[in-house]
Amino acid sequence: MGRTGHRICITVAETAGFCFGVKRALEAAEKLAESGGGFTLGKLIHNPFVVEELEKKNVKAVESIDEITGTAVIRSHGVGREVYRQLDERGIRYIDATCPKVSRIHKIVEDASRNGANVLIAGDPDHPEVKGIVGHCLTVAKVVNSLEDIKDLVKTDKLFVQSPLIFISQTTGELSKWIEYKKLLKNHCTNLEIFDTICKATACRQQEAEKLASESDIMIVVGGKESSNTAKLTEICRKKCRTFFAESADKLPVDEIKAVLSGLDLDINIGITAGASTPSGIIKEVHRIMSEITKNDEMDIDFMAEVDKTFKRVYIGNRVKAYVVSVNNTEAVVDIGTKHSGYIPADELTATPGMLPKDVVKPGDEIDCVVTQINDQDGVVYLSKKRVDAAAGLEKLSEAFNANATVTGVVTSVIKGGVIVTCEGTRVFVPASHTGIPRGKKGEQPETPEELAKKLETLLKKEVKLKIIEVAEGRGRVVGSIRNAVKEESDALRAKFWSEIEVGKKYVGEVKSMESYGVFVDLGGVDGMVHSSELTWNRIKHPKEVVSVGDKLEVYVKSYDPEKKRVSLGAKNPDDNPWTKFLSEFNVGDIVKAQVVSTTPFGAFAQIIPGVDGLIHISQISLERVTNVAQYLTVGEVVEAKITEIDQEKNRVSLSIKELLEENAAEEAEETDGENESKEAVEE
Repeated sequence: MGRTGHRICITVAETAGFCFGVKRALEAAEKLAESGGGFTLGKLIHNPFVVEELEKKNVKAVESIDEITGTAVIRSHGVGREVYRQLDERGIRYIDATCPKVSRIHKIVEDASRNGANVLIAGDPDHPEVKGIVGHCLTVAKVVNSLEDIKDLVKTDKLFVQSPLIFISQTTGELSKWIEYKKLLKNHCTNLEIFDTICKATACRQQEAEKLASESDIMIVVGGKESSNTAKLTEICRKKCRTFFAESADKLPVDEIKAVLSGLDLDINIGITAGASTPSGIIKEVHRIMSEITKNDEMDIDFMAEVDKTFKRVYIGNRVKAYVVSVNNTEAVVDIGTKHSGYIPADELTATPGMLPKDVVKPGDEIDCVVTQINDQDGVVYLSKKRVDAAAGLEKLSEAFNANATVTGVVTSVIKGGVIVTCEGTRVFVPASHTGIPRGKKGEQPETPEELAKKLETLLKKEVKLKIIEVAEGRGRVVGSIRNAVKEESDALRAKFWSEIEVGKKYVGEVKSMESYGVFVDLGGVDGMVHSSELTWNRIKHPKEVVSVGDKLEVYVKSYDPEKKRVSLGAKNPDDNPWTKFLSEFNVGDIVKAQVVSTTPFGAFAQIIPGVDGLIHISQISLERVTNVAQYLTVGEVVEAKITEIDQEKNRVSLSIKELLEENAAEEAEETDGENESKEAVEE
């Protein structure tokens, strides 16, 4: 088989061999053997060689509870609720070696079915893991193992599909098929919740096998015939290259492999992968045999050393990269590249209260975490993203402190003496005096703690800008000031305003306050005053008749004094000037109807058109001598008067009722004289 001048490379998949769940179950069985032996409820793993070895050590596989006469190990595939009940009822001591990832599925199924949801499982209905999952369902559970199964279910059982439904997968399911299943089911279910329960280790194993097979001329898949994940690996590899399956090294189809190799003339790549129930010793032996077949010993590798590389050591405080596998309402499930199941509780994902895990991360995200707790017995590790974020945030806030930079955060809580702002994932304390909340005025009775807390609560959940005024990295303490950030921003706005202001320049400002004589408008760091007479062309008694605090008002600069920091504004639109309209429609001598709007000791003002009033002097009110204007005219009364004078420069109009009365009296006298002359003529 030697090929002079040709290269033959044998590559073993890094993920080949025992998964964490199988390794954990096997360790439990080995300990049981050391203590005198016992039983496994079903074959511990789908590998006949391992099962035989255990039996030699007095750990026997049985299929029925009735056969158990000592301590039993529940295999990594798990069992249903009824099995647990029978074991407890009979007082049988057992070691539960159910894979934590399978236990998680059991909890999902129990919780969902307890709330009335039915369960749909993608997997092999005869597989012990699937049977165990079904055994935890309190409603209706159905199993599908192909696209055709789902199509038939959708077609024949619409009631099941349209009911509240959860969809999960056997942990060793094929990822590519699972994606197809989800896509099809989403188009037909109106009340569906999907949980991605394929084990990340399984998905990685399948993806690596597919990649290795696409780069190889031959693939060897090692594992038990009954192993579901081994069968799936074989199916995946056969789509990419010539693939051989063997349960062990002595069952390798050597002659067939040699025949295939003899037909290859170029450099040859051989890949080896194995199911999750395959011991490393068997994989190593397969690798040795393949090396002998190809006489490529010079390229041999220390397989166990390579396998050891895949086992990462974790410890509390260890900072790791985590791949988000799934997210629910209470936690994120992650893979950290070890044989542990990783969990990040909701309160360790973010420092922002009230956020659900799905608001922080999503499946597929890669995040930095720190290990907070390890349970090797259950194969579980707990982590915190929040603490990593806080450490990174502390560094950023320290940089902001040194650079006097402004940062942004959200007020998350009110505590004694101030508020907590979450900024860059770090808690920042802002003293009450630095929040910018107005305190009691000097001379007034001091505020009670309750009154202060009530004021501070107005900031809750608001995004604020702040300056960092103290950082104690050793204690992880950061102090900030909202007030300083607001002041810096205001100072910058004021400087910009005074550098750009000019008479006639227009602004849109917000009405901040008002007095009887006018309103104060915020122009962006600087307040300007609009006198009441400059608010509208109409006569008003108080600014509140036309504007309110908080209104946006378009104004223009009439005058300003940079030294005294005063700005006089106008808000009247020149195009709406009623005097322009008045002068175009009225002249001296015209008779108008005007409404009395006010009376004074020297006369009365009457509105000719909105915005233009005329003065009826006391001497022009009546033909008689008037000493009290109110005896002749009342506010609201409409009178007829004659325009006697228009002063365009001073915008003044003089009216006279007296002249109109005199003219009317003269006309009446003329008419009377005419009638008398006619009468005398007739008599004569």
